[in-house]
Amino acid sequence: MSEQTRHVIRDKLQFLYGPEEGARCYQRLAERLERFRSRHHRPTSPRSDYLTERDVVLITYGDQLREPDHKPLVTLTNFLTTRLKGVINTVHILPFFPYSSDDGFSVIDYRRVNPELGTWEDIHRLKRSFKLMVDAVLNHVSTQSEWFQGFLRGDEKYREYFITVDPSTDLSMVVRPRDLPLLTPVETSWGTQYVWTTFSRDQIDLNYHNPDVLLEMIDILLFYIEQGADIIRLDAIAYLWKEIGTTCIHLPQTHAVVQLFRAIVDEVAPGVLLITETNVPHAENISYFGDGTNEAHLVYQFPLPPLVAHAFMRGTARHLTEWAAGLEAPSEQTSFFNFTASHDGVGVRPLAGLLGEEELEALIEQTHASGGQVSYKLNPDGSKSPYELNVTYFDLLNPPGRGESLSLQVRRFLASQAIMLALAGMPGIYFHSLLGSRNYLEGVKKTGYPRTINREKLDVREVEAALADPRSLRHAVFTGYRSLLQKRIAEKAFHPNAEQRVLSLNEAVFSLLRVAPSGEEAIIALHNVSATGQPITINLHELGLTIPAGHLRDIVSGATWAVEQPASFAFELEPYQVAWLKVLP
Repeated sequence: MSEQTRHVIRDKLQFLYGPEEGARCYQRLAERLERFRSRHHRPTSPRSDYLTERDVVLITYGDQLREPDHKPLVTLTNFLTTRLKGVINTVHILPFFPYSSDDGFSVIDYRRVNPELGTWEDIHRLKRSFKLMVDAVLNHVSTQSEWFQGFLRGDEKYREYFITVDPSTDLSMVVRPRDLPLLTPVETSWGTQYVWTTFSRDQIDLNYHNPDVLLEMIDILLFYIEQGADIIRLDAIAYLWKEIGTTCIHLPQTHAVVQLFRAIVDEVAPGVLLITETNVPHAENISYFGDGTNEAHLVYQFPLPPLVAHAFMRGTARHLTEWAAGLEAPSEQTSFFNFTASHDGVGVRPLAGLLGEEELEALIEQTHASGGQVSYKLNPDGSKSPYELNVTYFDLLNPPGRGESLSLQVRRFLASQAIMLALAGMPGIYFHSLLGSRNYLEGVKKTGYPRTINREKLDVREVEAALADPRSLRHAVFTGYRSLLQKRIAEKAFHPNAEQRVLSLNEAVFSLLRVAPSGEEAIIALHNVSATGQPITINLHELGLTIPAGHLRDIVSGATWAVEQPASFAFELEPYQVAWLKVLP
């Protein structure tokens, strides 16, 4: 272990636990890291191997696709290898461990693959064709886990694994992501105890004041790396550390834990990336970059989904443009994780300070018009405020019953996805977006759980039949999406850290200039968010682009225009048209 890493680890542990306990914890951790290094020799690769324009993540459940007589992980791997190998290079399999609720996020055993999905060998088989992104569900554990069952029995090992609080304690300052009780009463061998449950009564928060818990979770992170994880998603990380009398979100101790994880990963598994999941306002979210070298490599771009939806709903990219103009990753070691949909809903907390109340209400109304629902969070004063929109992204942009043609709906949806693909950062695509899935209303009726609307599990035979039918929605969305991806991953100007300038060419057109790291290639990315044609005038000289006797080619449509210098180049974008204009010398 390098001296610098020793210093960082020792410093963070002593900050968390004090000089004496921190020193003891450091010795225990150092022994673990030495054992890990002795049995696991991960090759050190250049940074460019891990962040390139070819990095595209597919977000999926392990049992997203089902077929008779096959384990879901086998079915998923076969489908992805046949349909997407060479187009998407990374797969984020949402928690694939034994669980008791929340579609996997209430973990019973962190080290086992849910036998209903498959085995570790099935995970390794997928890993032979794709990079692997794995969830570390750090904040809480299932009531059915061995840890919590031991707690209920009074097992000394687990007595301090969880947070117990006197129910008369004033917890009004605690920031809540749900409108459920924060404390849940449970019967133990030593009487009724009130345990901390940030998300649900089946998800019991872990007590990181106990260094045994921290070391246990570090062991699990190292185990995931041994199993082939290339990216580790730190789920709900913002709520990790609790201090009564504070908001219990984004505490300095939480950032210290992330910094500790980063130091460990950089030391024993260079190239493994950490991504933080913090569905909070933008400034809070990007705080998990740290100083650009010491916390997350990637952070989710949470304001993007609702801002893109708002742009297409209103036919103006003004708010999206203003927000994007201020984006800048703090270093070349960091990048944004861009997405428009995920297994959760479309978070609206990140819109704080970006959209007004009237505009937020319009988004909520469109969600209801789309057949979706709205989930709420509990505020310190006892009131509730919108937390997320529960709706598929396709239906959010295309409310049923408007009498629009399928081709127009697909065009609008793909334009929204093109914005996400063109922005600086690494794109993440939810499986249902790739197929243009509509709201799973029947599922919500069955479960009574709003997020089910975007979590339907599909019969692979039905999916394949739809993809083979040129008249189907799934065929139109999948082929159009796949085509956009093929074009994107071939362009160095779409490198996650390539220069990005947000342009103001037309309020209804979201416009970017992306310049390859070498400076030799550039793309002007234009996205009409409106249902009407929009004129565009591009002054190449003002953009610093010189192409003597050259031309511009739209890599989306293949159209090419001759350009004379110095000149302004004018044309009209059709409704919802995407044009990625490549500057060719």
